[in-house]
Amino acid sequence: MRIVVFYLGVMGTILGGNVYGENLLDMYEVVWQTPSDGPQGSMPLGNGEVALNAWMEPSGDLRLYIARSDAWDEYGRLVKVGGVRIQIGQSEGAARHFFRQTLQVRAGTLTAQYGPAEEKFHWRVWVDAHRPVIYVEIHSAKPTEAKARLELWRTQPVILPHEEVDIFIFKELEKIVVQPDTVLTGLKENIGWYHHNRKSIGPALCARIQGIEDFPRPDPLLGRTFGAVIAASRPDRLDDQTLRSKLGNDHLFEIYVHTEHPSSPEEWLAKVQQELEKARSIPLAARRAEHEQWWTDFWNRSWIHIRSAGPPSQSKIPRDAPLHLGVEEDDGFTVARAYQLQRYMNACAGRGRYPIKFNGSLFTVPWEGRPGGPDYRRWGPGYWWQNTRLPYYTMPAAGDFDLMQPLFRMYAQDLFPLFQFRTRRYFNHDGIYIPECIYFWGDVFMETYGRRPASERDDKLQESRWHKWVWVSGLELTWLMLDYYDHTQDDKFFKEQIWPVAREVMRFFEHYYKTGPDGKLVFSPAQALETWWECVNPMPEIAGLHAVAGRLLSLPKTLLSAEDQAWLQRFQAKLPDLPTCKTEDGRYMLAPAQQYKDKRNIENPELYAVFPFRLIALGKPNLEWGLLALEHRLDRGPIGWRQDDVFMAYLGLANPARQYLVQRAKTKHPESRFPVFWGPNYDWVPDQCHGSILMKTLQAMLLQTDGPQMHLLPAWPADWDVEFKLQAPQRTILIGKVTDGKLVHLEVQPESRRKDLKIGSPQ
Repeated sequence: MRIVVFYLGVMGTILGGNVYGENLLDMYEVVWQTPSDGPQGSMPLGNGEVALNAWMEPSGDLRLYIARSDAWDEYGRLVKVGGVRIQIGQSEGAARHFFRQTLQVRAGTLTAQYGPAEEKFHWRVWVDAHRPVIYVEIHSAKPTEAKARLELWRTQPVILPHEEVDIFIFKELEKIVVQPDTVLTGLKENIGWYHHNRKSIGPALCARIQGIEDFPRPDPLLGRTFGAVIAASRPDRLDDQTLRSKLGNDHLFEIYVHTEHPSSPEEWLAKVQQELEKARSIPLAARRAEHEQWWTDFWNRSWIHIRSAGPPSQSKIPRDAPLHLGVEEDDGFTVARAYQLQRYMNACAGRGRYPIKFNGSLFTVPWEGRPGGPDYRRWGPGYWWQNTRLPYYTMPAAGDFDLMQPLFRMYAQDLFPLFQFRTRRYFNHDGIYIPECIYFWGDVFMETYGRRPASERDDKLQESRWHKWVWVSGLELTWLMLDYYDHTQDDKFFKEQIWPVAREVMRFFEHYYKTGPDGKLVFSPAQALETWWECVNPMPEIAGLHAVAGRLLSLPKTLLSAEDQAWLQRFQAKLPDLPTCKTEDGRYMLAPAQQYKDKRNIENPELYAVFPFRLIALGKPNLEWGLLALEHRLDRGPIGWRQDDVFMAYLGLANPARQYLVQRAKTKHPESRFPVFWGPNYDWVPDQCHGSILMKTLQAMLLQTDGPQMHLLPAWPADWDVEFKLQAPQRTILIGKVTDGKLVHLEVQPESRRKDLKIGSPQ
């Protein structure tokens, strides 16, 4: 790699674009020298909508678990589409001869080679970045045959145990029966299968009990059809489940994976065959080049590459080294590799119709003692906002704005009318509230809401107290959309999506709560997340409202009418102050609420003023309030959804943040082979919350922004060297290099934004 030293304030040659990114990305390739015994040894692949768990068995067979982000079964579970085994000749040399399997993250491609030189097999597996097609390319030294065979597990009606259905338990039903997949028959040159939802019980039941059955919407499950069709380069259909590629040195299997809703199986198959032929009309080399270019462009949006300062280790870091506690390797590299691979997984699963599932994403596999095989995920099929949100806080600085769209589409577009309808139905006033736990069609979890119909209740809210009054979701959604706006400057997005959501969220609080003698709103009944159940003026909602209102009022006046600005100012004036309490020596610190009791969980809601809402942070007043709250927090640790690492970064605590970050990067699921299959922690494997906190912490250690202001290296350890490219507000790009504690290269695009940049701690 060509290194050009660029001293601060001196214009120089730009680091070499794509070549720069590709060369360093090769360090993060995951290389295995032995095959895997099962799906716990799988590698993730995906195009954002279709995803794979892929592994090579000792036999030499390739195994695939296939997933889609919209494969919802008749009970609302996000399940796998199915499984496929691909075999090449009599390839049982994988365990006895040379073997090398590589995940090339820079190209979103898995490659494998094995066997003696005279019979070597070469595999390439990838999911087209532009089409829902999986490609398996095989080259053999000698002519041979290859076979693709379906390996489905939903082969007959199955009664689901309550453990698998989890929070989606329908006690009204004696049996919860999932119907089998259907293997396609009568195809001439292809094989395939589909799952068709011939029934739908959950949505109608939820709507009836929750009193919103008259809200006009199609059933989200009924008629949903998902599955796949497999084609081969020289097809010979042996039976309904086996497709042979005839004798040759090169083989290609193309697996088209599709969901259609609503659809009949016949309509689904016609669409699949049409789209498969359309894809196959483009030369494979051209499709592969487009795919690889997408990944090149993705990695060139941003990067963070770290090594600990000082002389390099005498021994090279093995690429196959497992990332768990106790492994001796460079801490900076460990964190950097975890960052790149978690971002890679976001890209593999984050561009589909629905947001990333926190509890396993699209990469769940079977675990002993758990029902349901690869379809099982702890905490069920729905979306929990406090978990779902975390990957999305990492995306603006990374430049991954396309990955944010599924979250915005589901919450701010698709479900927005339902949120308005439900608020009016329950409370007879304007505004929206977004419940903590919802299914993808917007209804509250059945176990959360309770089984007594809303029509029989005065209090129509959910019965479960765990998040009965947790209403920070709408504020955080607005906050994330404002982050998106700050970076993209998309005025149309602001007017059509951000302001309608922000206005309705704030109107809800204005109407739901009453003002006290001082003219300030009194938030009661209330709670502080799931942790404090009896509260007045809880920190998350109070901080969120202050942050959102203040941020909206700081935007260009052309975005809001004078009437809207005046209303915002009046509303802001009615907000109570951030809740604080005193330490034993009389100093003030952030508090979970103005009044709080009945602790039930282990969150630290008092620190929501630090993250996500960034009211207490470096360069802002009352920093000590946050530092003391962090010091006195009741629960702590660097695993799962715990946000301590991020709090430390925003409070400027470089070394504690680094310590937590390294421990987080080295804590993975011990039974999973892939280095960033975290968990289960509080959730499931792979735990997307764990990796997202790691990503956000690292970004905040490098860059913190406040409106147009940018604070570079606000909490960066002096003994970590780093090369970075990050996205900042107002379409700004920062490219830099730190060596031995000194910033030796800095590039600001556009150069006019340099005036808004502070380096080091802004204090």
